Formats: sequence, structure tokens, C-alpha cells
Amino acid sequence: MNQQTGQNIYFAPFQGVTTWIFREVFTRHFPGTDKLFTAFFTGIHNEKSFRFRKKELEKTKHNGVPVIPQILSKDGAEILLFGKLCHNMGFSEINWNMGCPFPRVARKMRGSGLLPYPEKVEKILNDVMPTLPVKLSVKCRLGYHAADEIMELLPIFNKFQLSEIIVHARLGKQMYKGAVDTSGFNKILEASTHQTVYNGDIFSPEEFDTLKQQFPHVNHWMLGRGLLCDPFLLLHINGIEMPAEPLKIIRKYVDDLYYAYRKDLNDSLHTISLLKELWSYLSLSFDRPERVFGKIKKCTSFDAYEDAVNNVLASYIWQGNGGKKINPDTEGSYTHKD
Repeated sequence: MNQQTGQNIYFAPFQGVTTWIFREVFTRHFPGTDKLFTAFFTGIHNEKSFRFRKKELEKTKHNGVPVIPQILSKDGAEILLFGKLCHNMGFSEINWNMGCPFPRVARKMRGSGLLPYPEKVEKILNDVMPTLPVKLSVKCRLGYHAADEIMELLPIFNKFQLSEIIVHARLGKQMYKGAVDTSGFNKILEASTHQTVYNGDIFSPEEFDTLKQQFPHVNHWMLGRGLLCDPFLLLHINGIEMPAEPLKIIRKYVDDLYYAYRKDLNDSLHTISLLKELWSYLSLSFDRPERVFGKIKKCTSFDAYEDAVNNVLASYIWQGNGGKKINPDTEGSYTHKD
């Protein structure tokens, strides 16, 4: 928690972006987050199936910031096993993903596709909570089809000792389009007995301030796309002065990521694919985002990528998100995953 503002800022998980390498590098250059969440684990049916992604959980903290492993599942036994494996690795909390909106996930009654089934959710919690050796938090949406789905789930959540619930204030079927439903989130605050974390469309200091005024008793916030677009957003929220030359920090940030991925992946060109995902967001903080991302997107070699980054940082102006309004209907048109 920032002592000056009293706000707790969580970094949302993104498949293919917020890897252990990203978390390590990001927190080194941009302090101010209070929790980091892994991208979701799934298919954890035994210790062997867990092992191939174990590197994601080698650190329980990155530069002092706690890591919360996340599980995507509709199986109580799988969640319990995941919790036990994480406990053995030194973690004290896991997060249950009931928010992923992608149809291929939701159709299988996982992620936000589980929200219309309160009886199933209650059975899973009854199976898991008595013997789970770590704390459990839940990340969800207002519902999949309708916002009243969460209102049927809240009495169930209130029966269990969850550490907190994190709510993206949209429906699953919306994906990331349309406006967030702040009135729906407010109803949750009135009905929930748990600490409730707001998530959804915080791209600028002005948007954060507006939400803070709307929900004065909320002091836990999850940011995702806003931090990927403009990591300096943390400074604005935490009341810290911007650096005089932000592009120097961005340069070090993207270079450290580049070389860390090359080392970890033994110079595989998959490094460039991972960085293209990041640049699809980061480009939005430059004055000509389409051109910036276009230069990165066409890269197929390390030399081409290095030249493109050099050109971008020398030729385009860093604006950040402070003076811009990002439209959630169009932002993310490049490639985004969550």
C-alpha cells in the first residue's frame, strides 16, 4: 500500500505477457504495485502436469512484490491440488479465475462461463475450503449473460473465508467492449462481506480519480491494460513526480525484457512474438501508435527488432495516457489476450 495515498494497486494477469520475466523486469523499473498475479494455470491434475510451467512460480515475490498464482478450473480437486503444490513452493494465497471472458473458455463452464451456475460454484467451494492450505481469492465479472448473476453468487461467497473478491465491472459476453458497469459494481459493495477490488478501464489518472470519488471506500484496485500501455500510470496514482526523461526508462525497460527473454529462450525468435504482444499496448502511449506498432509488428529477426525499437524511441513522442482517452471499443484491436 502506498503510505501517502492509502491505495493498493494490483497488476492483472495477461496470458502471454505477464510472465515471470516480465514481472521481474517491470517491478524493477516501475515500483508501486502491491500484488502481481500469474497468468492462469489449468489442467493441473497431478504434480507432473504442474511441472512444465513450474518456472513461473520459482519466485514468491518479485522485487519485494508478492506473487499470487492463478488457477482456471471448474474442478474442486484440481483447485485443491494446485493450492497444495503452491503452498509447498512457499505461496500463501492462490486466486481462482472466474473472469476470463473468451468463448473457448466460457463454453467449457470455466472462467466467466461458470458465473451462471451458483450451485456448481458452491459445491466447489465446499469441496476446497475445508482443507485448502492457502488463502483463496476470486477474480470474476458481474456475470456472463447478465449483471444479476453476481448477486446470486455473493451470498455463497459470503459463506466462505475468501481473502477478497476482484471484480471486473463487465459481463463475460462483453469481452472488453462497451462501458464498465459502475452501478453494478456498487451493488456488489453493498452486498459483499469481503474486501472487494475494482477492476476495469483505468487508463489514466483522471479515470482513476473519477472512480475513487465514485467509490470512496474502495482502496484496492486491479489495473491491467492501463499499466501495459503506460507503466508510469503507477506514479500518477501514487502521487509521485514523473521522471524528466521517461523514454530513458522505457528504453531500459524494453531492453532488459528483450535480453532476459533471449537468455531464457536460448535466442529463440519466440522472444520477438512475446515482445510484440507487449508493444501492442505500449505503442498506445506514443504520438503515432499505429505507426509505432507497425514497425514492431513486421519484425522477423533480432536485428530488425533492434532497429525498429531504435527508430521508435528516436522518432516518436512519448505521451503516456494522462492526456488521452482510450476507447475500450477500439483499444486492443491489435492482438490482446487476458
